[in-house]
Amino acid sequence: MDNDNRTGLSKKMFLPFGMKLFISYLVLIMVPIFIFGYMANTILLDMYEKQMNSNLSGTLAQIRDNINYKLADTQRLSDILYFDENMPLEIMRYEEGWVSYQTTKKMLIPKFRQTVDSTNRKIWLSVYLKNETLPEIYNNDEPDTDVLAKGKHWELFHLRRIENKPWYKQFPQEDYGKTVIWQQVEDDSRFGRISLLRRLVDTRNPTKLETIGFMRISVYLSEIFESVDTRKIGSGSMLLILDENNRIVYGSGDHVPDLHSDYRLMDTSRFTVLGEQVPKLNWKLTALVPDTIIQHETRRVNLLTLVICLASFVVISLVALGVSRFFSKRVSKVVSILNLFQQGDFHKRFHYKGNDEFTMIAASLNKLGEQTEHLIKEVYATNLKKKEAELETLQAQINPHFLYNTLSSISRLAKFGQVDTQHQMVMNLAKFYRLSLNEGQTIIAIHKELEQTQAYLDIQKVKYGERMEVEFQIEPQIVKFVTVKLILQPFLENALQHAWRGDRIYIRVSGWHDAETDSIEFEIMDDGNGMSKDTLQQVNSAMDSAGAVRSSGRGRGYGIRNVNERIKLYFGKEYGVQLFSRLGIGTTVRIRIPLRHVQQQSTEPPDTRWTG
Repeated sequence: MDNDNRTGLSKKMFLPFGMKLFISYLVLIMVPIFIFGYMANTILLDMYEKQMNSNLSGTLAQIRDNINYKLADTQRLSDILYFDENMPLEIMRYEEGWVSYQTTKKMLIPKFRQTVDSTNRKIWLSVYLKNETLPEIYNNDEPDTDVLAKGKHWELFHLRRIENKPWYKQFPQEDYGKTVIWQQVEDDSRFGRISLLRRLVDTRNPTKLETIGFMRISVYLSEIFESVDTRKIGSGSMLLILDENNRIVYGSGDHVPDLHSDYRLMDTSRFTVLGEQVPKLNWKLTALVPDTIIQHETRRVNLLTLVICLASFVVISLVALGVSRFFSKRVSKVVSILNLFQQGDFHKRFHYKGNDEFTMIAASLNKLGEQTEHLIKEVYATNLKKKEAELETLQAQINPHFLYNTLSSISRLAKFGQVDTQHQMVMNLAKFYRLSLNEGQTIIAIHKELEQTQAYLDIQKVKYGERMEVEFQIEPQIVKFVTVKLILQPFLENALQHAWRGDRIYIRVSGWHDAETDSIEFEIMDDGNGMSKDTLQQVNSAMDSAGAVRSSGRGRGYGIRNVNERIKLYFGKEYGVQLFSRLGIGTTVRIRIPLRHVQQQSTEPPDTRWTG
């Protein structure tokens, strides 16, 4: 049952060569394809991320440059007044009346108008002069109104109006041509403006600059940051202008937080954040690009990579399938031939077209089949001759051994003058050898083996008389089967030579058919002195090993080993002799041989005197 289960399991687990080859191809194909696909996908994503960052950085740099340009353009307007060498001469005339009027009318008003008209953007120019002999010119606007909303215009004030303002007091010392500050002062923050703040100085002596006034040019943040537009970087993005305190002063996008809120409180975990510094303002341009845009492009790259990998896999798999089928057909032919060889059929031949390795294999297997078939015939014939020679050799070893013992007994009878007994023993010896020779046959019927055994006992009966009692219990149906001759006599001889305990001995010879193993069992049991464990072990060792010491336990090992070898040589290793013995109780020998019928029935009827 276990063998059947293992056979069924091995059949279920059997995988054809073509399938193994195809699977090997698939593994070898899939691993490189997906490794290369993964590497390509990683490289593409990295390139896309770098490209996106590069594009965003480039866009932010353009926006920053545009902002700087507009800031520089506004500063250029202040340069018109700052670097005018004539204006300080006129402004520093502290004369009221006609001089003051002429200065204002002929020089200041045209200069201011020229300045505001130099740009197309809305600007509000406020000039604060130290010379109070010059009149103030300004509009009476309502409080809390956006003055810049009316468009480009200018106003003239006295400097004392702002001398106490904090932003004026904190204005840094003058560095000729460089001290310019952009700052939200007064109500700039409220109305979304920013102002350029700059002194007006007497430039006639650069080493000793004297402040003659102050100018403030206010512009809308929306005009300065006109280029800050999220359409340039993608939907869902935000562009923010952060001041030096990380407050949001300007923003573009659908979800821009309230102005003046703290940027640090925003949740930017779902965004990629990039920034550019706006040096002139000391502010920062910050771009927040949602991860969904990157993820969308990432999915596109992943899908493209997957499609390419799958297409490559399908194409190469089809090629691999064709190649594996081509080789599997050829291998299947080789396997079918080898299966026939395994079953003993070496007649099958096969051929391949072409001149490749399979053609060489086919030619080699064909030649192997021919040579193997020839060798089998030679080996079979040789083994038969060898087995016959070995059996004859072993048989020849038994006969001289028994003959020597019998002739020794006859010699003793002659010495004591027991002529009749000597004559009877000689006649029994002749009968024994007539049955033993058996026309040169090694395999004889069991009933002849029993006759030969009886002839031997008749010889020993003359010697031992009533002191030896032998009983046969043989099943009648086994006498028609065959056995190797002389398998019982050597054990009877051993018992009569070595097993005596006192002056008598009892021996029982049994034979039966064992249905469980479907074999014939013989048992020779005596009630002699038995053997010790050490002696029994030595005898068994001599019987199990062909090269062991031939004599063990006072000569018992030789006969036992001889019988055991002859049975195994002819019938197989699963048959042979087993020996059991206990000191002071007796010895039992068990012999097992297979069921084999007599090929040619003897004309002599079997003797039934041993059965019962």
